Amino acid sequence: MTANEAPRSAAGTLFVVATPIGNLDDLSARALKVLGEVALIAAEDTRHSARLMQHFGIGTPLAACHEHNERDEGNRFIERLLAGDDVALISDAGTPLISDPGYHLVRQARAAGVRVVPVPGACALIAALSAAGLPSDRFVFEGFLPAKTVGRRARLELVREEPRTLIFYEAPHRILECLQDMREVFGGERLALLARELTKTFETLQGMPLEQLCDWVAADANQQRGECVVLVAGWQAPEDEAAVSVEALRVLDLLLAEMPLKRAAALAAQITGVRKNLLYQAALERQQDV
Repeated sequence: MTANEAPRSAAGTLFVVATPIGNLDDLSARALKVLGEVALIAAEDTRHSARLMQHFGIGTPLAACHEHNERDEGNRFIERLLAGDDVALISDAGTPLISDPGYHLVRQARAAGVRVVPVPGACALIAALSAAGLPSDRFVFEGFLPAKTVGRRARLELVREEPRTLIFYEAPHRILECLQDMREVFGGERLALLARELTKTFETLQGMPLEQLCDWVAADANQQRGECVVLVAGWQAPEDEAAVSVEALRVLDLLLAEMPLKRAAALAAQITGVRKNLLYQAALERQQDV
């Protein structure tokens, strides 16, 4: 530092940067600018990201930030940020933190008073949802299901009567077993969509009832390769159960005035015998109407 330079005291910025999930043209101009200007890039896999940086002619140094070290070694990035350096956080593909590392670093940065700025871009679950033809106004992202059948089915049972569109990530070597478990838990008639290798050469989006989708994937080994997103239509009550009585709504309104929505719906279900999911949905709609 020269005599005329003032000490640099302001903290830098942590940029959370989305990278392509396949097609490199999906990297935004803003992301390119940020990655080229920051002092350091925190990358899930530095070898993987080095190839991306080389493709775009970006010479910014890379440092590993993955699920095995980000909790313990996040301080080194925080120290750089507090010293005034800007840092970019990237994952191997898509948006960091979405079933990828980065949560602990972002949390540490915010706790330290560091500004955190998202640089949006590709995200497999949103890309799949946008082209699925399933309701997209309300959805639930469940990430990766447990690898073993017992755990996977137990998790699926928890969302069996979830009315919102369900979105899952799955590894290619488990995709058929996953779909078969969904068929057993949700029923073969439930509409679903497999989005595979999004934005890549062999991109596939196939939607049909789970019974047919299982058969289709089982018959074609090529559909058991690559990155997979599975979307499943939300649960719908049978027609004879769809209506919530006036009395049940009256009980629900009384409880909503005294307690949180989720607890009110559960207690109203115990009192009236109406399904909890129906009452929860009714409670959401009544609060939106207020």
